Amino acid sequence: MTYAQRADQFRALHRTGEPLLLPNAWDHASAAALAHGGFPAIGTTSLGVAAAAGKADATGDTREETLRLAHGLARLPALITVDIEGGFSDRPGEVAVLAAELVGAGVVGVNIEDGRPDGTLADTALQCELIRAVKESAPDLFVNARTDTYWLRAGGAGETERRAADYQLAGADGVFVPGLQDEKAIEGLVEGLADVPLNILFAPGALTYGRLAELGVRRVSSGSLLFRAALHGAVEAARSIARGDTVPQDLPSYADAQALSAAYGEGV
Repeated sequence: MTYAQRADQFRALHRTGEPLLLPNAWDHASAAALAHGGFPAIGTTSLGVAAAAGKADATGDTREETLRLAHGLARLPALITVDIEGGFSDRPGEVAVLAAELVGAGVVGVNIEDGRPDGTLADTALQCELIRAVKESAPDLFVNARTDTYWLRAGGAGETERRAADYQLAGADGVFVPGLQDEKAIEGLVEGLADVPLNILFAPGALTYGRLAELGVRRVSSGSLLFRAALHGAVEAARSIARGDTVPQDLPSYADAQALSAAYGEGV
């Protein structure tokens, strides 16, 4: 299958009524396990990638780790989209080079955010420049433009709608609004974006996947949830041993985990 065909396949997964449920991996093993579990597309979580490297998230300090992981994950039998934080640079040319390298590796999508390490939002004009640079360098790459208006409590619905519209005009293929759980605001964005899919971050105890589908959302991401769940599970398993409690019996075996390396063949 050619790169263009895989890119088209990824776009087609963003369906009204049946959103793409995108699990986010943080290393080779977690991504291989998700691919083995039947998920056709897998994203990365910048928090998981950064934490696994002993670094802080959203500081722009994990460019090399992200690229190295992307080159490996693209060999999996799944469609891969990569979280590149804010692009690891404010220079459009440098972000364009990154996009081209990811396409060369076989990655079909990126997530690029407007939140900055100091808790502010990037200037909209600059963010649009970055999006345009990526699309000019890699036309088939699915650019999911994330706005952190709700995440950072900066501007609310009006600012979110304005940025979403601007990012769409700049060439974004999708818009991601983490932290948004208001049904009316979601419906408004879905209507305003028209042909561009809206991506919402799943939040435990909030809107379900089914309800988000009913609202017109076409992509639901897990973000760092799976990474945090894995950390919790590891600690709880250790505590169960110490307490003499029963450890779950349906865990992957040593052989199962070892076999994950076989997933790194020639890719899709």
